[in-house]
Amino acid sequence: MAYPQPGDVMTVNEVWELAKSLDPEKILENNPAAAERIVLHLASGSRSVLSPMCATLGGIVGQEVLKACSGKFTPINGFFYFDADECLPEAPLADVAPTGTSRYDSTIAVFGKEAQQKLLDLNYFLVGAGAIGCEMLKNWALMGVACGEKGKIHITDMDRIERSNLSRQFLFRNKDINEFKSAAGARAAHEMNPNINIVHYQEKVGADTEDIFGDDFYDKLDGVCTALDNVEARLYVDQRVLFYHLPMLESGTLGTKGNTQVVIPHVTENYGATRDPPEKSIPVCTLKNFPNQIQHTLQWARDYFEGEFKQSGEDVNSYLSDPDYAESVQQNSRFETVMAIRKTLVDERPVSFEDCVVWARLKFEKIFNNQIRQLLHNFPEDQVTTSGTKFWSGSKRCPKALVFDLNDKCEDAQMRNHFDFIVAAANLRAHMFGIKGRTDEEYFVEVLQNVIVPDFAAKEGVKIAANEAEAKESENAASSAGGMEESEVDQILSSLPKPGELAGFKLNPIEFDKDMDDHMLFVTACSNLRALNYSIPTADTHRSRAIAGRIIPAIATTTALVTGLICLELYKIIGTPQKELKIDAYKNGFVNLAIPFMTLSEPTPPATTKAVVKGKEWDWTAWDSLDMNMGDITLQEFIQYFETEYNLDVSMISHGVSILFSFFANKKKLAERKKMKMSEVCASVTKKELPSNQLFLIFEIIANDLDTDEEVELPYVKFRFR
Repeated sequence: MAYPQPGDVMTVNEVWELAKSLDPEKILENNPAAAERIVLHLASGSRSVLSPMCATLGGIVGQEVLKACSGKFTPINGFFYFDADECLPEAPLADVAPTGTSRYDSTIAVFGKEAQQKLLDLNYFLVGAGAIGCEMLKNWALMGVACGEKGKIHITDMDRIERSNLSRQFLFRNKDINEFKSAAGARAAHEMNPNINIVHYQEKVGADTEDIFGDDFYDKLDGVCTALDNVEARLYVDQRVLFYHLPMLESGTLGTKGNTQVVIPHVTENYGATRDPPEKSIPVCTLKNFPNQIQHTLQWARDYFEGEFKQSGEDVNSYLSDPDYAESVQQNSRFETVMAIRKTLVDERPVSFEDCVVWARLKFEKIFNNQIRQLLHNFPEDQVTTSGTKFWSGSKRCPKALVFDLNDKCEDAQMRNHFDFIVAAANLRAHMFGIKGRTDEEYFVEVLQNVIVPDFAAKEGVKIAANEAEAKESENAASSAGGMEESEVDQILSSLPKPGELAGFKLNPIEFDKDMDDHMLFVTACSNLRALNYSIPTADTHRSRAIAGRIIPAIATTTALVTGLICLELYKIIGTPQKELKIDAYKNGFVNLAIPFMTLSEPTPPATTKAVVKGKEWDWTAWDSLDMNMGDITLQEFIQYFETEYNLDVSMISHGVSILFSFFANKKKLAERKKMKMSEVCASVTKKELPSNQLFLIFEIIANDLDTDEEVELPYVKFRFR
């Protein structure tokens, strides 16, 4: 017996009659209208195969198969029920007859031709091409997203494909290793559906790429889908969708755990409206002197990377570019900052790669030998506390100083940490100063033989915090003391070369990226050497990358499940229910396939702020703004607009951190600015030209009601000047 043809009213009704005949307990009569709707939809769409539903159920079933094979995690005992009834229209549609030639007949059978056309014409921005990004591209190619003449997918990811990605990012193959994820993903999706229209980028989405992903870019989008692995990027994208009033589909996985969130303009709260509590940090004294886990040494190595290769370079560049730099440095850190600048710019400034190798060798001696010997000088191995217990006991591991050995190889990680540290540190240092690096071992052996390493001499009076309380006390003491005397700081500053003497000179600060092999080589070697100091088992680069990047590898089953749930929400966004949906029709999901556990709940509505404008109450949310599309009017006209339109007296206007207008400003300067166009005022005050692709300016205003003189709390002003 064949399933009913989509749209075959007679056969579909026969199924409904059959269902009633199989219901002796009259359960269907509890809610006959709802029961009939579901059964008719089930019958009409019974021949359909929808990829989001396949992905959702496939992820769950796949994990159950793995449980049966491995005996790991708790299986589902009993029935599992899942539906996405909110995606369906009120009644089966008329335009659902299959063509027999379209690959989208399944979608048409359930949602109709109009809904399929909307999918074909979608313009979406997919941010990330990793595990979730690959699965999303697969679903979209099968659904027909952006496969029409008007549709387009923009996908960006700055990462390249590594061998470890192949197990969970299934669009990639061995031949794609070292290629950009976005390009390889776009090509694979095109092979699945030749009609798909994709533009791929290798750019980070952030403030520094708004020349690419700017007003004109977002203006053409229907929505944004995030497939990111960090909260910072999610929050940035969240601000973009808030500003442009776009829906956002957000999802994430953590091993067997997964979550989905749908963000709908003016209906749900935005992603950044609620935050998870911050992760518990590692105590400073543990990181500095008493690590006992590889996580501690990796965090220390990352912090060291940040200070040595990023912060020092940025400080030097700030000194060279800002005449008032010394005054802008925080009082309690002025001495340390100017000392670091002198070291980087004068005392340890390399002129050749050989200097970088010597610097790296001396750094090794300082941090893995001398500092440990100083620590043991302060706290000898046989030290006892005031209570009579051994100081080096419990979580405090007694360290040992490392003696440099170019050929040393650790047993756990099977890495030449001594050699790797020198190679990585020297090359990073060279990159900072614009010097060409090299990695041939013969060269390093030759140079290192001639390095003169000063003998260690323990220092007296060095204070080392033995616990977190002492570390805090030491920090407070340094803060209250205000660092060194101003005269000493001034003396160091006067000894530095003047910025004019180094015209054109600039360092290249290096921001840590877990996907850059040379960055990870340094962090891994540095962490392992620190671990060897404290007899902690070492970790290879692959494991260190996962820990340093706080990565829990994605599991294909969880990834399939969350992307399936997200694509079901996409059906609702394009209007498959053929009615205006209320908030309870949308679903946020949280799953844990290991337990197993799955819950779908309605999103939270946006929080409101009450304002009284022209005598009327207005409850506005984060989605609201005061939109002005009057062209590039003058500042005087801008102020007058609020007076006539909202009965408000504007006392201050700001743009970012710049104040454009205030009642207490210089009267002559205000008179000049009032005659200028708003874009000219912004450019004049910020001293920055507005990008050619920028369409909007954001203004924050402080205003009082002209009748009551009460301050009115208002959302930002979204001012279109082009």
